[in-house]
Amino acid sequence: MIKNIDDYLDRGMKGNPETKPSERREYLTQLRERIIIALTNGQVLNKKVYYPLEDLMKRYPQCHLYLDGELGYQNLSKYVRLANANKVPFTMVDDKQFSTKIGLVLSNATAIDKENIFVEQEEFLRHLR
Repeated sequence: MIKNIDDYLDRGMKGNPETKPSERREYLTQLRERIIIALTNGQVLNKKVYYPLEDLMKRYPQCHLYLDGELGYQNLSKYVRLANANKVPFTMVDDKQFSTKIGLVLSNATAIDKENIFVEQEEFLRHLR
């Protein structure tokens, strides 16, 4: 009984324990096993949109878009519009304690264990609109 009370108090003070916290910080709160695609900050800052993202949104109807809020809305708005047009929920992640090189993550509701989640720069540049 005491252990349950201690757990209850600990969760009340610290919140629920989180699995793989360093991985979640790196991938904008998401686990790598659920990521469909990730774009770097530099790729997101490009003025044009990486349009294969739209096809992925359609292919994975349970997806959710996560954007690094530190990049500023003016840089993220093109992806917010794309998410809205495809009825995909999105979240702006703004963690002041930790920074990441990841600017965008499209994540599935369940694990898909995709081997390569990043887009090579050459491929990225070919698919801009």
